[in-house]
Amino acid sequence: MVCLSNEFWRDQFAAVDFKKRLLLLPHCLKHAEGCPADYDEFGLDCRRCGACVIADFKTRAEELGYKVLVAEGTPIVLKIIVGGYVDAILGVACLNVLEKAIDKVLMAGVPAIAVPLLSSDCKNTSVDEDWVAELIEWRIEPSAARTRTYVPLMRFAARLFEPGVIERYIPRPRLAQLDEGIDPVQDPLASTEAIAFDFLSRGGKRFRPFITLASYDAMTGGQATSADLLDQDDLPLPPFVCRAAMAIEVFHKASLVHDDIEDDDPYRYGRETLHKAYGLPIALNVGDYLIGLGYRLLKPQEGEDVPADAVADILRCMSDAHLRLAEGQGAELLWRDKKGKELTPLDALKIYALKTAPAFEAALYTGLRLAGPVGDLAPKLTAYTRHVGVAFQILNDLKDWQGDDNNKLVAGLDALGARPTVLLALALDAAPTGVREEFLGLLENGPREAGTIEALRGIFQELGVFDKAYRLVEKYRERARQVVSEMNEPVLEDLLLFLLDTVLDYEPPEPSGDGAAVVVSLQGTSRG
Repeated sequence: MVCLSNEFWRDQFAAVDFKKRLLLLPHCLKHAEGCPADYDEFGLDCRRCGACVIADFKTRAEELGYKVLVAEGTPIVLKIIVGGYVDAILGVACLNVLEKAIDKVLMAGVPAIAVPLLSSDCKNTSVDEDWVAELIEWRIEPSAARTRTYVPLMRFAARLFEPGVIERYIPRPRLAQLDEGIDPVQDPLASTEAIAFDFLSRGGKRFRPFITLASYDAMTGGQATSADLLDQDDLPLPPFVCRAAMAIEVFHKASLVHDDIEDDDPYRYGRETLHKAYGLPIALNVGDYLIGLGYRLLKPQEGEDVPADAVADILRCMSDAHLRLAEGQGAELLWRDKKGKELTPLDALKIYALKTAPAFEAALYTGLRLAGPVGDLAPKLTAYTRHVGVAFQILNDLKDWQGDDNNKLVAGLDALGARPTVLLALALDAAPTGVREEFLGLLENGPREAGTIEALRGIFQELGVFDKAYRLVEKYRERARQVVSEMNEPVLEDLLLFLLDTVLDYEPPEPSGDGAAVVVSLQGTSRG
């Protein structure tokens, strides 16, 4: 399959300029003993000591103009692609990693070829060095035939929120009124606008606006998925469609500001949350400002031919999403404040369906409705986004136990805040009576100290909670896939499958056991 995939992409990969290629190498090619290289945020910082083939490949590739990354995992790769730095990938990895990557690469439309390692020991591995060297040198003149790709749309969605671009779609009247040299954050009238726009420009994958843009494009001929548009700053999309996509992100950002306040989270996108940086009143006000800004974006401008019934339908969908999000958040807050901490997995999943799915549904529906009447697709979209939203939230809860350099930084915040996660519900459902009572007592007293985290992690592992949660993700993934298979819209189906594998992209850990016995106790941990 690797060789077949390589043949599929051969000419398109070879036609990409060396300066727009990424060489992705695994750190297991290094000699584990005595390697002088350190790790930074991008992976292994190779010293080119000559002790392994990594330096040889890296040196030749960089001479040609490649970007080279020595790392494990793919999240940073997607960020690099969306950022516009590379248009093709040459990857070296073990077979089980390549097996999982082939479908994702095909759906994304990113020309990618690969060389499998000769072993999968994860330490001191080897590779066919001649094969890698040959592929690094591949170069032909570009051909006319190109595979459809979502990368132009993903890049465009991210670019919409860059300083200097965002103002083309969302004017900043307060900034325009300031004299040169004045800090807008310090100006009484301009400060709210300045803080809000700064927050809009920060982090995030921009999947929600991408979904709106891509769903519109899918139903109007797919012109924006041409590989010829990879280096274009603008795409053939109407301005109102772009502003509607931006409105989805603006609403999402408003919900994050308020959610951070309600959860008292300290970090967002690697920086202090707004209420920590500016105080609670200002953060609340910025969140409210963003809500108003989102609805203002949905007003057609003079000369735009946008059907009034389409705008009305989109406003209804957005307001419904707002209401359901508030209901889901309200259910979570009520559970956290009540005395009894009983929680079933079904209860947690209902909250997830309200908190996460509506935003995905609004993003999809908006793009489709701007392309024309949605008709019989509407209930299928609701089912699809419910399954994807629930699975996404479960993954987000699992991610909370790992920390996140691009988001909250601190692992276990949801557990410390006693939030009604499906992980907690699964633990309560599976725990023997003694452990369960101790667990409930801890939750009712409010686990606020970090020393509790490892004890909770141990209980979750012994009960098999993490493994069960990953199985739930796969269950909802398959349900969403089944809905897609019944849509009878091939181009839209391709998009929805791509979203499914992109939004729910993860590498599950090795199973931790069947959870038959619980040997970890909370006895002796600090209760606060």
